[in-house]
Amino acid sequence: MRKANVKQLVLAAFFLALALILPFLTGQIPEIGAMLCPMHIPALLCGFFCSWPWGLAVGLTAPVLRSLLFGMPPMFPAAVCMAVELGTYGAVSGWLYSRLPRKLSSVYFSLLSAMVAGRLMWGLARYLCAGLDMTVFGLSAFWAGAFTSAIPGILVQLVLIPALVMVLEKHSPVAVR
Repeated sequence: MRKANVKQLVLAAFFLALALILPFLTGQIPEIGAMLCPMHIPALLCGFFCSWPWGLAVGLTAPVLRSLLFGMPPMFPAAVCMAVELGTYGAVSGWLYSRLPRKLSSVYFSLLSAMVAGRLMWGLARYLCAGLDMTVFGLSAFWAGAFTSAIPGILVQLVLIPALVMVLEKHSPVAVR
């Protein structure tokens, strides 16, 4: 196994562990945890630092594994739909960022694109889990779940992730590309 592949594997395992642990920091107050979206950050960072396939794998795995290990989030529909969302985050952030110049604007473009794509995929997954029934999961439920209730988490992601990506790529051997 190449040195870069080993580094990606170790970092992906770190991001997966972080995705499993971070919700414990906010889980004591479920409303806070739902607003801060702590599992989103490691999935996005994994895409940036490990490449899109690793970001996809960590994003798909984290919610399901956390549901199996700790019972939260509930497997259906929450963990299933979160897996689709977080997998999209990791894949889109990693794929876009690998094709753009290493600039702050590229980080923001990749991050915002991943956040929008992930939320759209979450909405599609929730709609499919609701049996394609707009009365069970409609546009207002999508808007509330994807954006309105997640505004604090969105703000944390917009501040924290670009700062971490820029600092770590500049001052650390963490970047594997």
